[in-house]
Amino acid sequence: MLHDRRLTRTMLALGLALLTALPVQAFETRARAAWVYDMTTASVLLEKDADLALPPASMSKLMTLLMLFEAVRDGRVTMETEFTVSSRAKAMGGSTMFLNEGDRPTVRELIQGIIVNSGNDACVVVAEGLAGSEEAFARLATQRAHALGMANTTLANASGWPDPRHRMSVRDLGILARHLIEDFPQHYEFFSRTEFDYKNRAPANSRNRNPLLALNVGADGLKTGHTEEAGYGLVGSAMQGDRRVIFVITGLASDVDRAQESERIVNWAFRQFSLRTIAPAGVKLADAPVWMGEQPVVGLVPEREVKVLVPSLHGDGVSARVDWQGPLQAPLAAGQAVGELVVTVPEMPEVRVPVLVAADVPPAGFLRRVGTAARVLAGRASSLLAF
Repeated sequence: MLHDRRLTRTMLALGLALLTALPVQAFETRARAAWVYDMTTASVLLEKDADLALPPASMSKLMTLLMLFEAVRDGRVTMETEFTVSSRAKAMGGSTMFLNEGDRPTVRELIQGIIVNSGNDACVVVAEGLAGSEEAFARLATQRAHALGMANTTLANASGWPDPRHRMSVRDLGILARHLIEDFPQHYEFFSRTEFDYKNRAPANSRNRNPLLALNVGADGLKTGHTEEAGYGLVGSAMQGDRRVIFVITGLASDVDRAQESERIVNWAFRQFSLRTIAPAGVKLADAPVWMGEQPVVGLVPEREVKVLVPSLHGDGVSARVDWQGPLQAPLAAGQAVGELVVTVPEMPEVRVPVLVAADVPPAGFLRRVGTAARVLAGRASSLLAF
């Protein structure tokens, strides 16, 4: 090669100088473990013992729902498929949807029984209906969890019933919630339902336990959990404006503490940060020189619209740059990734987004290539003589 490839960095003037003041105020949670995630920007806002494997209680029912949603998606069952109720399912203690042997609940009814009533019986019905036994289902669900990146999850049953082998981290529960929201938007509305009573059997147990659904904070899911060992926990999600936040807390001392801490986290996540557009999709960020191309330069654009969270009242030192190895070698195809846009916000992880070539650049013709090579050789010869 006759040319040198060097890391090129172009600092961007994106009007960020107005975002100046103090750093983000940290959130001190009373939860044993916690994880807060902004889905819009894929930013982790808070983590406390996020990878510690803990008893998840009924929050692990979300994995049973995921397995059921995937069965519907794959055509193995439909929303109207009826499941049988075994004596084992009927005998489940704790929260139930009051199923009896001889009942034939549909998938739609079981989903509501798991979400609203936190039905342990419904979870066993789903497990046996999908895998033949709850033990086999737990093995399949654990394998599926690991495939989704939930490295600290081991499931021993379908309901979260206390078992020393049944463990999940709050990060894993957050990953699970994200998949439910992103992969199954057509079913997600079930999580915001506040009441379900199968065949009018238990009006007193017909209310959704999610404490945020009754508040005007944009909450629309997902699942509470409680056992003596686990304490009180919640996998929650709320949306305000263009932002959606997922949070997981566990180990609270009471349902009142859970409700208060959940509301505090949601208010903090939305009020402490604001969403700013750094680079609109398709807008040129920089011009990169091209080696042996029909054009001497080509524009670079971000792969997508780039938005970041910045402190609503503070956030000094926000900066952005484009990194690439230049000059770029022709031929180049529009949409080809050649570098990164790097956005730095104090107290937050760096945001890195691929930058793409904005247009095709075919290789130069023979005469242009000869002329370019001659200029490079002449320049090197002059440098040697000067030395």
